[in-house]
Amino acid sequence: MKLKTLAWTTAATVATAAAGGVATDPGSSWYLRLRKPDWQPPAIAFPVVWTALYADLAVTSAVALDRAAELDRAAEASAPAPGGKGSCRELRAYRGALAANLVLNASWSWFFWRSRRPWLAAAEAALLAASSADLVRRTYRLNRAAGVSLAPYAAWCGFATALSTAIANRNPAKP
Repeated sequence: MKLKTLAWTTAATVATAAAGGVATDPGSSWYLRLRKPDWQPPAIAFPVVWTALYADLAVTSAVALDRAAELDRAAEASAPAPGGKGSCRELRAYRGALAANLVLNASWSWFFWRSRRPWLAAAEAALLAASSADLVRRTYRLNRAAGVSLAPYAAWCGFATALSTAIANRNPAKP
């Protein structure tokens, strides 16, 4: 893994965490009044789990991006594209999937905490879970170990979808 790639993915995940963190307010009276399922983890679990998952995402996506760049260079060497520019297909596709995932990740906090719309946040969480599963699939195709290492991220996003939906169900919107 190249240090430059790791620096880029680390900066992107830190920016995502910061953007979501700015919106998050677990001490708000609105949140404290919400009915939550008994199986919701304790509050301390969220920053601990998300910190580990963001670190994992930064490392595994750096590994995948470097592998995608390597595959694109090999493809270009064996069949150069017209005009002398490589297609960079794998690299562009992975970057796009990662960027979309990070935007979805940061957006959930704004839908839930700032907009105070649990159903919208639950729907957005489902998109994030699907995006995360796709990112695991893409990462696995490029590097199996990195894909397996990223799987807990997708699993947690699935859990977050279930939790968001349960909270939305227990707290119907008032007219």
